[in-house]
Order: sequence, then structure tokens, then C-alpha cells
Amino acid sequence: MMMMMIIIIILISSLLVLAAAWLCEKLWWAPVHIQKLMSSQGIKGPSYRFLHGNTKEISDARRGITSKPMEDLSHDIFPRILPHIYSWKRLYGVNFLYWLGSQPELVVTEPELVKEILSDRKGNYPKIDLQGFSRKLLGDGVASSKGEKWARMRKLANNVFHGESLRGMLPAMIESAETMVEAWREHEGKEIEAFEEFRLLTSEVISRTAFGSNYLEGKNIFEMLIKLTTLASKNFLNVRFPGISRIMKSSDELESEKLEEGIRNGIIQIIKKREQTKTGEPKSDFLEKLLEANQENNDDNQICIEAMVDECKTFYFAGHETTTSLLGWATLLLATHEDWQERARKEVMEVFGQENPTPYGIARLKIMNMILEETLRLYPPVPYIKRKVEKKNVVLGNITLPPNIHLYISPLAFQHDPEIWGEDVHKFKPERFAEGVVKATNNHPIAFLPFGYGPRTCLGLNFAMAEAKIVLSMILPRYSLALSSSYVHSPVQPFMLRPKHGVQVILHRIS
Repeated sequence: MMMMMIIIIILISSLLVLAAAWLCEKLWWAPVHIQKLMSSQGIKGPSYRFLHGNTKEISDARRGITSKPMEDLSHDIFPRILPHIYSWKRLYGVNFLYWLGSQPELVVTEPELVKEILSDRKGNYPKIDLQGFSRKLLGDGVASSKGEKWARMRKLANNVFHGESLRGMLPAMIESAETMVEAWREHEGKEIEAFEEFRLLTSEVISRTAFGSNYLEGKNIFEMLIKLTTLASKNFLNVRFPGISRIMKSSDELESEKLEEGIRNGIIQIIKKREQTKTGEPKSDFLEKLLEANQENNDDNQICIEAMVDECKTFYFAGHETTTSLLGWATLLLATHEDWQERARKEVMEVFGQENPTPYGIARLKIMNMILEETLRLYPPVPYIKRKVEKKNVVLGNITLPPNIHLYISPLAFQHDPEIWGEDVHKFKPERFAEGVVKATNNHPIAFLPFGYGPRTCLGLNFAMAEAKIVLSMILPRYSLALSSSYVHSPVQPFMLRPKHGVQVILHRIS
């Protein structure tokens, strides 16, 4: 018996020693080694701090700035949304290293290096693996998956959100926008919170076009996604001791699990309803394509129910968040620049007259396109993009990158850089885009990244731009927009860039 006890004690002690060694390697020796390696190549940055990295510094910087609104209607939002990136870039140079816990993050702002990363011709820079709250929110859908799975799902989604299929969605966009604008009659001469109106509208549009349903049918899913987004944002900088979340879960983690399960159940209900009501001519929406892939006889092309849920989560979330952000900020900019609002209104009337938008007409809205591109430049929905180096050393430019390092790219940093856009970089000037993106960026097209770049460019780009043009084309001939005195300029980034207190405008009927 005594011998058995001794053996057990030795085994436990050995395991504890091994665990301690692993933690020491992960939380101290590896970060110190990486920091020295990068420093030897001229890459500086704030020092690594045990376990937390630089998360406390980031949290303090963000809390101090975003807790209060901006003093005026300035569009100089880079120091507010990403204060740590802004200050560290000025302090350490165009490329620098910082730490999210023990995870090294290399911020890259050299255009040629960013182009190499996002083009990724050799497959050296895959997407990062989503963890924790972010994974519960998006799963392993087309926005985050990799390899053959990503290629298969990307092809499937491309067939739905481009070309003839996209044109087939325009009537649903028009009908939804018309319902919203007609409801605004009750608010003529009064204040309306446009951002919330657009959130409901874009939720309705993605429900109808992608899932053949409506906002009310997916209302609980949208509400749970919003709650989960809030939790993900709240816990973004929380660093927990490795493995502790498997033993002790916080109240936010427990709530997120319930929300994840609720979202899953809601999506499965919609899938089952479609299966039960399939009669006559098949639909051509995203959900139908997922069902066809689920029922494939070829195992290589078949997707399981969990993969379907992940894809639906991605499109429910991204399908309305991006366009809501774009429409909200565009409305703010038009309400504060009457000259451009009038130019856009005149163009819409010349192209469509009193008729609803058409696919051919939408393509002719040059001024509207310039306005939306300038909106995306000043207020990109996604302020940063991440990639990683996976299993081996990779040479980027003249920098040797170790495995498991994350690469951080900020469209916000590029799009607010006066060296690229000029000293008027923070002014709303749609005329920048009169001759296209290349001329606007002084021959650095990589400096305009609202939808990413390369093979993983957001596949919803054309969908979002078409929807935004349709909505504004149906508002402007009916109403002039004036910013309400109750508007508080407070951009925040819980997940995508949004106005913290909404966008309040006064609607004036155009006779």
C-alpha cells in the first residue's frame, strides 16, 4: 500500500512539474524568445508582461477615450477606435509587435507587405482560429474557415450573392425599403433614429434574400446575436489562465453558451421548416443551396447540419451588420453635407425619375458610389483584419516570422493616413473617388480595405453596396435629412464600427 502511495505521489509530482514547465514555456520563455527575435530584426513594441501581455494598457487606453463622446463632429476616429494601434505606431514605427496575453500580434502597415499577406499566393497566411466568444458568434463559417472547406463554401455563397442571383434579390430589397420609407410618413418633420431603422431593415433584407423568411421569423436569432456580440466585445481583452475556463466558467461564458445553443436551435427550426414546406419550383436562396449541399450523395461535397448552422450564423450576422454600419454613417454624412445630399438626390431623380431602382440604374449611380466609398473610407465597418503564420518560419519582405504569430492589419489606419490621402484625410470629400480607387489612394489600392483584399475579400461586397444604393435611392427623392440637435457623436467598435447612441435625423418631406 505504501509503495502504491509513493508511486501515485511521484506521478502527480511529475505531472505538476510537466504542467509547470509547459506553462513556463508558453507564458514566459516563448514570448521572450519571440520578442528578442523580432527586436533583432528592427521590430519594436511594448514589452511583454507575464500572462496579460499588453491587454491592461489597451483596456486603459480604450476605456479613457470611448467612455465619453467626441467634442465635435470630427471624423478623426483612428485615435478613438484603436488608440493603442495609433499611439504605438507613432512610437515604434510602421510595423511593431504587441501582446494579447501570450499571443504575439505583429501590426503591419507597410502597403507592400499587407498586399503580400492578403494576396497569400503561397498559403502562408491563413485566417486565425476563432476562440471563445467569437467562435460562438460566427462558428466555422465561410468568414473564418480555411482550406478545402472554405473553398467549397465560398464557391457556394458566390453563386448566391453575385451575378444573376444577386439581381434576383433586388426586388426584395426594394420592397423592404419601400415598407420602411412609407412607415416614415408618420415621422415627417420629426426626429427618427435612422441607425435602428436600418438595423431592422437590413435584418429583414437578409432574412428574405438569404433564407426566404422575414425579420419576425428570425427576430430571436438577431436578438441573441446582438447579446452575444456584446459579450464578445466585453470579454475581448480578458486573459484567463490556460485551461481554467474548462474548470471554472464565468457568468458571461455560461450565458454565451446558452445564447449559442439558442441561436443553433432557432436556425435548425428555420432549416426544418424549409424542408417541410418544399413544394413546387425550388428556391435559389442561400438556405436552399445549403440544403442541396447537405443532401449531396458525394461525401466530398456534402456538408453536415453543424456546418449549415455555422454558415447561417455568419450570414445572419454579417449580412446585416455591415450594411447597417454603412447606411448609418452615410446618413450622418449626408445630413451634415447638404451639398452632397442634393447632388445624390439629383442623380437619383435623373436615373430613376419617380420609379423604383433597377439593376441597370444602380450601376449608373456614380455620385452615390463616390459617397458610399468615402463613407467606407472614413468609417470602415471592420477596423482590423487578422491573419497568422501557422506551422513554419515565413519570410515577409525582409522579416522572418516565427510560427503562431498573428498579423494585424488595420483598414482604419490605412484609410486615415495623411501620407496616402493628403492633409484633408479626415474631411468628407467623395470627389476623391471620382476617378476610381487607384487614383484616390495615390496608386496604393491596398490602402482602401473596407471589404478586405485578395481571395478572401468579403463576398457580401456587391450585396451590401447594392442594398445601400437602393435604400438611399428610395429615401432621398422623398425626404431631405437634417441632423438632429440630440445627436451625440460617439463612434464605438463592439464588433463592427457603429454610432454608440444611434443617428438621429429630422425628416423633411420633399413635395
